Amino acid sequence: MKMHYTVLGAVLCSIVGLTAGVAVMSIDLGAEFMKIAIVKPGVPMEIVTNRESSRKTRTMVAFRDGERQFANQAYTTSVRFPRKAFWYLTHVIGRHFDDPQVQLYRERFPFYDLVKDEERGTVLFRTEDGETTYTPEELLAMILESAREYAEEFGEHPIKDAVITVPAYFNQAERRAILSSAEMIGLNILQLMSDNAAVALNYGVFRRKNFNSTIQYYIFYDMGATSTVATVVGYQVVKKKEGTRMETNPQVVIKGVGFDRTLGGLDVSLRLRDHLAKLFNEQKKTKNDVFKNERSMAKLLKEADRVKQVLSANQDHFAQVEGLLDEQDFRAKVTREELEELCKDVFPRVIKPIEDALHASEITLGEISEVILMGGATRMPKVQEELMKFLKSSELGKSINTDESAAMGAVYQAAYLGKGFKVKTFNVKEGNIYPIVVEFEKHQSSEAGSETSRTVRRTLFGRMNPYPQKKVMTFNKHFSDFSFSVGYGDISFLSDLDKKSFPQLLLSNVSLNGVEEAYQKHKEGSESKGIKAHFRMDESGILHLDKVESVFETVGEVTEEKDESAWSKIGSAIGGLFGGSEGKDKEAKVEDSSEEASSAAAGDASEGDQESAKGQSTNKSEAPKSDSETEPKKTEEKSSGKQEDKKPSESTDEGTEAASEQEPKQEEKTDEKTDEKTEKKTKDKKEKESDKKEKDDKKSKDGEKDKEEEKKKEEEPKKPKITTVKEVINSTLDSLDLPNFSKERMKEAKKILSTLKAKDKEKMELEKAKNELEAYIFDSQDKLSQDSYVKCSTESEREELSKAMSEASDWLYEQPDDAKKDVFIKKLKSLKDSLKDVARRVFELEERPKALDALKSMLNHSVHFLKSVKNLSNTDDPIFTEVEVTTLDTLINNTLEWRNTNLKEQQKLKDHENPTLLVEDIALKIQALDREVKYLINKAKYWKPKTKPKTDDKKKTNSTEKATNETKTEEAESKTEEADSKAEEAEFKPEEAESKVDDTTTQSPESQEEAPTDKSTQKEDIKDTETKDKEEETLQIGGSEPTKEEHTEL
Repeated sequence: MKMHYTVLGAVLCSIVGLTAGVAVMSIDLGAEFMKIAIVKPGVPMEIVTNRESSRKTRTMVAFRDGERQFANQAYTTSVRFPRKAFWYLTHVIGRHFDDPQVQLYRERFPFYDLVKDEERGTVLFRTEDGETTYTPEELLAMILESAREYAEEFGEHPIKDAVITVPAYFNQAERRAILSSAEMIGLNILQLMSDNAAVALNYGVFRRKNFNSTIQYYIFYDMGATSTVATVVGYQVVKKKEGTRMETNPQVVIKGVGFDRTLGGLDVSLRLRDHLAKLFNEQKKTKNDVFKNERSMAKLLKEADRVKQVLSANQDHFAQVEGLLDEQDFRAKVTREELEELCKDVFPRVIKPIEDALHASEITLGEISEVILMGGATRMPKVQEELMKFLKSSELGKSINTDESAAMGAVYQAAYLGKGFKVKTFNVKEGNIYPIVVEFEKHQSSEAGSETSRTVRRTLFGRMNPYPQKKVMTFNKHFSDFSFSVGYGDISFLSDLDKKSFPQLLLSNVSLNGVEEAYQKHKEGSESKGIKAHFRMDESGILHLDKVESVFETVGEVTEEKDESAWSKIGSAIGGLFGGSEGKDKEAKVEDSSEEASSAAAGDASEGDQESAKGQSTNKSEAPKSDSETEPKKTEEKSSGKQEDKKPSESTDEGTEAASEQEPKQEEKTDEKTDEKTEKKTKDKKEKESDKKEKDDKKSKDGEKDKEEEKKKEEEPKKPKITTVKEVINSTLDSLDLPNFSKERMKEAKKILSTLKAKDKEKMELEKAKNELEAYIFDSQDKLSQDSYVKCSTESEREELSKAMSEASDWLYEQPDDAKKDVFIKKLKSLKDSLKDVARRVFELEERPKALDALKSMLNHSVHFLKSVKNLSNTDDPIFTEVEVTTLDTLINNTLEWRNTNLKEQQKLKDHENPTLLVEDIALKIQALDREVKYLINKAKYWKPKTKPKTDDKKKTNSTEKATNETKTEEAESKTEEADSKAEEAEFKPEEAESKVDDTTTQSPESQEEAPTDKSTQKEDIKDTETKDKEEETLQIGGSEPTKEEHTEL
């Protein structure tokens, strides 16, 4: 899998962090383990390791000794004190206290004290103190908070956004409960993603090139710790409009899902635990029953889980537990056959989820490309055997990481939804498991005057409808306030146990207020188009009622059509060829066709005479829309037909033109050819005459038809102007499902969690202070016996320090658990102060030779540099002033004298005495020398010599002389640069004299005759050439590169 993640740069389209403070995470929230992944700038996708360096973390929280514990630490507590650790919370979250799944949870873990929440009707966990209670949402919020802390520590980045995976079979209440847990800790949930969709996305991301426009079907079979889910997915490349352009991207769609909530590895482990308990009782090592001891049963469950994993690869293994009960050890041999015999009624249930998924997707097994395994329980050989027998295949797909694929797929989606990353689009369409229906009362009046009512039921979101999606339901013939209810539809596909989890199918009642007022306001001069309720199922699979509005259509004044001129008709015809006229667009906007299109595409529902309907409900507003869609097509067909009629006539005209052009050429040819042509022309004339007669007949017929059409148009009524009016209707929603947290309850939960977090932080800081003090004591005791510390201290000092460290160690272990961290910080400071003098001597003893060597090197460098400076100061135009040279000379002498004096005094002292020559003072001397030398070097870099006045002869030199001079100077510069790089020296040459010498040597005879003679300039040139060698001096500049100036070389 590492290879997959290394090529992720190409897959993620080089995830680019747009801001420095952007990071997102994903949490694969399993019942037993959770996996965390992170995306941040510079880190495309990575699995987070917790504080124990593990890539997967126990979904567990424990309370012990006034602190919270997570991960393996909490798991250890669960074995010793089962009542103090809470796990498998996804079994009870978002469920009523009387739910069958809650009862099953109590049977599996009888040691938990579960009580009913009277306010919400859910489950509460009561701790051992008998007073404190926590909701499953609060406990899960603690786990999610620990996951975020792991991610922030791993990525060294604050994180606020996340994608959390949940089982695909989670209903509305369970999904809302997960969001409530995230809200308690301030974690922004970008999406609740089904774990099967996350796995499918991760599988498809690395195989983008394998998909095309032909859909490919796969089955992902996930058998986890507590449940089994089989998912049929389809991969396909689709075109989707994004903005103003069409883009082609791959897409995965969930076609069918089958699941078993109770089939998983935990069921197998519990059966093996009971088997081991029976074996221990049969050994009769103690009179007590192991089944009645909570700690012993927890130990056996841990051992059963280990043995189960080993038996997946081995035929037999020994289960052994030390001190299981009454200090008696347990050891027994378990074979794979025994385990399979214990679960003989479990394995036949392995196939059922696949059958349900295929039935829901309406796809046959032959269309499936591959069946891919997921989840830890699929490693059991018997499970794979049952699957291969059903699939009639000798091999199963094992090409993905079963532990991390869901987390990696979810973090890819998080990067796509986040604001700081650019990710290649991979569309994901999840499927709705439980159908959603709307019920309302329909009142009818009979001929006798009595009113009857009946319940009408319409499907809003059918089973396996893709989401996210919006739908609009229209209620016609409602002129007064009314109400409707929203709930689950047909759930006959569920097992008997799962059906009991739905004591009532209704989710909420919606009461509408203001319907009659809106009707009375617009009943005159307008027509009611019904009450439209806008529903939305978001990315997390949660249903929302966005708004309810009453729609009316008002008929305006009749518009009179003016006679169009010939030019306007031509313009409208041409405009129709390129997308229609403005009038048609205005009519579409007035009718609000865009909203109708969205509602129709989403499957609008309207009232009808039938009481129930399957799938998408009908909508009366679709009929006019379809007409409006077909009209432009007809006009396009007519216009295209006219163009086709014109093409033959154009071709005939072109033929006649071509014939007329060729007539002069043909006269020059032979008489035989002319005779043949004359015969052809006579035939063509006859054919043309016949064609003209036919055309005249057609024109007469077309004229009669046009007259008839004009009469019909005059008889037809003129189109009125229609406007759409919308009135917002107030809606009141009464939840019949599991109620959400109230504002007061949510505020209280946040306060509890923040208090616990502050205690944990204080506890961690206290532990850190204790650990630092303890580490310093042990480290100091060890150092006092080292040779360097023995040299730098007397025996009495060492005895005193050792005594102080021993007393501090005893004091540390005598402190109570509730001691403050400031006490340990002060104790650590006092110990450091007592050892400070000895530690300083050791430091000086070890670092002084290194510092003296550095000072010696700096002095040598400065002396050599001073010599070069003095040489350059003897010229007519010196670089450095006399004060600068004197200052450097004085500083070198004073530093050398200080070094020699203090070194002699230090040599007289012993190692256990406080030194006089300190490393800090040596560093200051080095710094002073370095600062002065760098100042002079920088001055030399930017120094420019004074320019001398140039004569007229110099100005009159021709271009060829200048070119030769420049080539010579460049060669000279290159030679001097090579010499400088080897010797680390820079040469300064007066360019003016050199150029004058070159001028005299390179001038041609003609130029010499033309140039006027000047004795003064000739004498200056001679002097410059004589003193050239004298002015060549070298200057060593500490490692700096020579730079070229306008008049000098460096």
